[in-house]
Amino acid sequence: MMTKYSKFIFQSIVLLWISFANAGAYEDFFRAVDSDDAGTVNALLARGFDPNAADPKGQNALFLALRAEAPKVTAALLARPDLKVDAVNPQGETPLMMAALRGNLEWTQRLIERGAAINRDGWTPLHYAASSAEPKVVALLLDRGAAIDARSPTGNTALMMAARYGAEPTVMLLLARGADARLINANNLDAADMARASGREALAARLQQTAR
Repeated sequence: MMTKYSKFIFQSIVLLWISFANAGAYEDFFRAVDSDDAGTVNALLARGFDPNAADPKGQNALFLALRAEAPKVTAALLARPDLKVDAVNPQGETPLMMAALRGNLEWTQRLIERGAAINRDGWTPLHYAASSAEPKVVALLLDRGAAIDARSPTGNTALMMAARYGAEPTVMLLLARGADARLINANNLDAADMARASGREALAARLQQTAR
């Protein structure tokens, strides 16, 4: 017959075993996310692993999958009805922002279809899309209602980000859609200044002319 003490020891061993098992599953899960191992991810999810779990740096699995450009794991996570598509990381970034930064039109569209927020306070998916090399993502976000002149915490607009980091066709697209080239950020810089900072003198001249 099990005494109270032996029962306590047994329960402690069981809890310790569960703790080790969960720790192993945690490591396996995020290793599988990074390597696009959808089989392992699906197996762990079927056993009850939380698809919204975050790694030690606070990055959620969907954000990591999109950052790693892991399409199989991304699809596996998006198939989960309990997935939080707008989960933010410690930097305030959402999975849609990462998809936009990667210039991935398919995942941007699928995240929007799952209800991911297009407009938000601070940095937005449009800012991130404008920094990428894919104008089609910018066009999609604008078509779905993205605020074209939304301001980041530093006062940057999507046009400024495109002028500094993005593709020139994105700059032209934003201008054609009505982006305001006259706006300035917290450092008193406009889109032309941002283009000039990247050595894009011809683009800077065009933006400066537009701003007049």
